[in-house]
Amino acid sequence: MRSSIAGLGLLLLGAASAAAPRTGHRHATVELPPADRVRLAEGRRLAARICDQLWPGWGRTVFQVLLVGDSTEYLLDSHRPPDAFTSLGYDSVLGAEVWARPRRFPPTLLATFPAVGGIPTIVIGSATRTGKSSTAWILTLLHEHFHQWQYSRPGYQDGVSRLGLARGDTTGQWMLNYPFPYDSAPVQRAVLTLATSLLQALDARPDTRARALAAVREDRAALRKLLTPADYHYLEFQLWQEGVARFTEYAAARAAVHAGNPNADFRSLPDYQPYDQASDSALRSLRRELAQLDLAQQRRVTFYPIGAAWALLLDQTRPDWKRVYARQPFTLPDLVSGAR
Repeated sequence: MRSSIAGLGLLLLGAASAAAPRTGHRHATVELPPADRVRLAEGRRLAARICDQLWPGWGRTVFQVLLVGDSTEYLLDSHRPPDAFTSLGYDSVLGAEVWARPRRFPPTLLATFPAVGGIPTIVIGSATRTGKSSTAWILTLLHEHFHQWQYSRPGYQDGVSRLGLARGDTTGQWMLNYPFPYDSAPVQRAVLTLATSLLQALDARPDTRARALAAVREDRAALRKLLTPADYHYLEFQLWQEGVARFTEYAAARAAVHAGNPNADFRSLPDYQPYDQASDSALRSLRRELAQLDLAQQRRVTFYPIGAAWALLLDQTRPDWKRVYARQPFTLPDLVSGAR
């Protein structure tokens, strides 16, 4: 399960800070591993090509990455010399200065939180340590980069606070541990019904699309009636944040097909997969997740494919949805009838 939650990051940040020196600490000369360098270069190339194409303003988001190796952490795109890091110099392939420090975070981590300098930072282990192919790792990197855009939106933190879901928790763990009624049989049935309607709407023919979208809207409303206002706000928050990030991961794979070929070094990696294949695989996975949804077992992870499918339908039917999404955070825009 990907941990793209700011609250989880804050907890990890506190633990790592307590366990590591807070002042500059020079260590033996290290170099960015060649395969990681190739992957990071491809991620930065792709982001430069597609971010603004997919989301207006996304490309201006700080793309600060902390790559967690087995013994060393490597920082890219830092806008100020960070404490406890040693400069490895400017890397012309990456187009950025690279900094290093002894490892503080788990090398299997996939998260975005203010890990360095108070800036939302992608903290990510290598493809090998996170169990991903090189291409899937790139798309995960862009998923996390979208979280950087979300977290950097004006008023994001204040808006999250106004949701009133923390219940006194100051660590942010409520984002993971909120007591949503996962074990309620009526809620389970309603969530499964909504997932089924989303899958049917994705497969609907043009002449049945309006009716399929109406069913999705009705099933969302039926689910809402079963939830308290707080529970519904939590559901919508997760759909808005994690579901749309999952959609963006798929959209990035789709856009990458038309963003020029990766360089030969990336294509020569043994686990390289062309982006058209990755895009097809992501869509098949989304459909499979919707068909096999189990709220009781999967808990909050069920919100990822639901939000992604909703965003995919919005992308197909509502040209203004991204503007509405940015202006009205923490709830997904409504679907409209018809298709482009």
